[in-house]
Amino acid sequence: MNGELPPILVVDDEKNIRTSIQTMLQEESYSVQTVDSAEAGLKRLEQDEYFMIITDARLGGMTGYEFLKQVKARWSGLPVLMITAYATPKLAVEAIKSGAMDYLSKPFAPEELLHAVARCAERYKLLAENAALRSKSERGNELDQIIGECPKMVELRQLIRTVAPTNATVLILGESGTGKELIAGALHNLSSRSRRPYVRINCAAIPENLLESELFGHEKGSFTGAIKQKIGRVEEANGGTIFLDEIGDMSRPLQAKLLRFLEDGSFTRVGGNEERRVDVRLLAATNRDIIHEIEENNFREDLFHRLNVVQFSPPPLRERGGDVRLLAEHFLRQFGQTMNKSIKSVSAGARHKLANHHWPGNVRELRNVIERAVILETSAEIQASSLPDFYLETRLKKGEEGPGPQGDQTLDELMMQYEKDIIMRMLEQQRYNLGRTAEALKLSRHALRYRMQRLSINTDGDGDDEETASAGKDSNS
Repeated sequence: MNGELPPILVVDDEKNIRTSIQTMLQEESYSVQTVDSAEAGLKRLEQDEYFMIITDARLGGMTGYEFLKQVKARWSGLPVLMITAYATPKLAVEAIKSGAMDYLSKPFAPEELLHAVARCAERYKLLAENAALRSKSERGNELDQIIGECPKMVELRQLIRTVAPTNATVLILGESGTGKELIAGALHNLSSRSRRPYVRINCAAIPENLLESELFGHEKGSFTGAIKQKIGRVEEANGGTIFLDEIGDMSRPLQAKLLRFLEDGSFTRVGGNEERRVDVRLLAATNRDIIHEIEENNFREDLFHRLNVVQFSPPPLRERGGDVRLLAEHFLRQFGQTMNKSIKSVSAGARHKLANHHWPGNVRELRNVIERAVILETSAEIQASSLPDFYLETRLKKGEEGPGPQGDQTLDELMMQYEKDIIMRMLEQQRYNLGRTAEALKLSRHALRYRMQRLSINTDGDGDDEETASAGKDSNS
């Protein structure tokens, strides 16, 4: 009945009282944790979530009233029920003034305690529902967060609409920063599981020897450091969705256990013998070349097929053409509002610079670039000077002093890239004026326009003396 509620924390220095209250509440299906001092209670509150506290007014060490004041100072919304054997009207008033939601005198009838707890439980559920509704309202339509009008992004949003209502396992393949986590979140929030837990795990961020315990939990004493039983993330996600990011980093032995879990939802905690079963939808993502990982025997082919019921492949930003401008304007509005700055638009020169960058970090990189620009910009629109020197950053990342072959680049490809870099830097120096740029490069404007077209440098100039290069509407999509 109360499985959706966090535990109740009972603080009392008398063991028989703690046990009595715990038994009484557990019979009504409440989860209860107990401590014997206020100091121990504060430590628990720093570590775990509770929906209410029941404390004695008189405790060894810090008193119940001092404990109540500290709780209200740090967790103001957490209800505290105070009980005591030394009840007086004065003490009751003091407790209520200090922030207690109610005050019970010992001995009390079980019904009095259960009534007070039920009120707190109802209050917690209402607040949780309101928070969920507020969050949904703030989020708006989940698909509004997946911005882009290039054909691949339009198709991706339609696929989300189609797949979200199902229980299909999903594999999301794409470069870092392309929005894989946004896709996973939208699939959960647009599904019938949206009001159930959504649990995310970054497999690359957890040491290999701890990832199994994180996923499936462990029993007390199952390994060094396992001082108490731990519930795994799959159990926390029961009824909802679990998102395994960077699944390509998972070890093969754990892949085998995950495969078994995917077959029927069953698993065993580390160090345990009892088979458990949960109802969880699994979404997974990786930035690795998964086919190459299979060929190298790093990833199980049978697990790939089990995960790959539906595949999403968000495109890298360099393939999305005009979406760069849409995203830049979106982030400009977002950061302008956050930082209370009235920057209305992105200048033509800045758009040109953004449109011609390769974006190795994809949307995440663009977001960081615009955030930086909003911080630095002092005019009413983002200028090219507020953007990073992409040419220099690229060279520094490669550790180069000049051009050199990269991977499978041919000499012709290398020379074209070098030529493009030179033209881009000169355009920036000449504030994207094509006439002055051509003069600086000792070229005619016609020759410069031809080279820019050949090198896919966007331009929408009209050919007169004020001709400028900018992010054109006909950029590659």
